[in-house]
Amino acid sequence: MTNVLLFLCEGLVYVAVMVTLLHLRHRLGLGVFIAALGVLHFIETYLAAVFYVQLPFGVISPGSAVLFAGKLMMILLLYVKEDAATVRQPIYGLLAGNFLTVALSVLLQMHQTVSAVPNRTADLAFIDEMGWLMLWGTLLLYLDSLLIILLYERIGRWMRGRLTLRFLLCGILVLTFDQAGFYIALHALNGAPAEVFWGGWVAKMGAAAVYSVVLGAYLHFSSHSVLSVSRQPIGDIFNTLTFRERYEDLLSKSGRDMLTGVLDRSRFEYEGPRMIRHAVDSGSVVSLIMIDADHFKSVNDRFGHLEGDRVLQALAGAIQSGLRQSDHLFRYGGEEFVILCDGLDHTSALSRADDLRQRVLADVTTPDQSAVTVSIGIASTSADGTTTRDLLSAADGRLYEAKRRGRNCVVGNI
Repeated sequence: MTNVLLFLCEGLVYVAVMVTLLHLRHRLGLGVFIAALGVLHFIETYLAAVFYVQLPFGVISPGSAVLFAGKLMMILLLYVKEDAATVRQPIYGLLAGNFLTVALSVLLQMHQTVSAVPNRTADLAFIDEMGWLMLWGTLLLYLDSLLIILLYERIGRWMRGRLTLRFLLCGILVLTFDQAGFYIALHALNGAPAEVFWGGWVAKMGAAAVYSVVLGAYLHFSSHSVLSVSRQPIGDIFNTLTFRERYEDLLSKSGRDMLTGVLDRSRFEYEGPRMIRHAVDSGSVVSLIMIDADHFKSVNDRFGHLEGDRVLQALAGAIQSGLRQSDHLFRYGGEEFVILCDGLDHTSALSRADDLRQRVLADVTTPDQSAVTVSIGIASTSADGTTTRDLLSAADGRLYEAKRRGRNCVVGNI
């Protein structure tokens, strides 16, 4: 149990110091953080090669489970805080240093040495072995870094904002790949047994969990700005990643209705065709829900436009509260809203729409405490068409049928 606690302490000390250096990069310079990563690279590789302790679930090295796992998570944190063009700096630096280590070790072995210090001789074979191990480890780190950034972006499309979970999933997948890759070299050079692989894998999974919680908490409580993308041409994959991440981040913050905070019509015209085309191509379904506030003009006429704006904000909030994270709410115009529900069939969309109608009825009132009601029309692929024009036309017709029927109701077909 003592070894487990020591591993945990080592991990917490490592992440605390490295996060502090990264957080203070604007005062100390980013070079301090990068240099710290580089300095630890040798001891990390040395420990992973020869230093093992027994834990309840296997034979583990802190070099692999604590330091390497931590370094990979630090690189992902650096990407989140800065950009991919910055991430390449420590990786390329480590690659260059390790190639230099191997080259110099070859030349050093050509020297005719003498024993100047009693009972001490240079173990050049060890330096050579460590050089190759570090080179292999850094090549793996290069691949790991590309994979973890790509996974972070891909997972973020489905769970944007859930930073801890994104870090954890990325860490689990990439550290599994890395453990297999590094074990191949250890087994070839040192004859490491299989228990080293399995014990190290379990330890890395635990490290991924600990680091994810700590880094997720740090990102949650720290303030970080959106950085602009460098205009310098960079001819590798890191530049593409940087541009795409910053573009998607900018896109997520644009196309917002200033009054209600929901997506605006311009975003609908971008998102709608893309979602519907993907649903049609994949054999899935998209439902479009069109909502219109009943007698809204009378609210503005009786209470003024400021109160009308307040009602619209409350209406948007009530609708938003009844949606899934994957649903997209747009203010289509005036008091009219459109929702795109990916993967929601027509029957489920009817049920969802009626729930929204009841939420508005219960939560939204005018200044004289009169209830606000909405009329709703629904259309779904592919029964009602396979384009945004088809779905809008069908939903709009059903919306006006709902008004004809007395308002405060949902119509899914006529």
